[in-house]
Amino acid sequence: MERISVENGFSMHDYRSKLKLLKDGGDQRILENRDDVGCPACGQAFDRLFVTERPTTSFETPPDRRFCLARTGEKLLLLTH
Repeated sequence: MERISVENGFSMHDYRSKLKLLKDGGDQRILENRDDVGCPACGQAFDRLFVTERPTTSFETPPDRRFCLARTGEKLLLLTH
């Protein structure tokens, strides 16, 4: 299983054939895992990926399942399982 790498930053374009863009707000995106890509934090397949470049963000509804976080120099990734 291919695992998302965050060692040199993160670009969704590196995984465009495996992740489907569901929502794009410019500096925040939500993607769906379509090909069992592995989480950069735990290595297991994840369902959704939230990526933000904002220094802060909030959620109206917290995830109702396990989640992992990964950080690059410019982005924060939240992955729900």
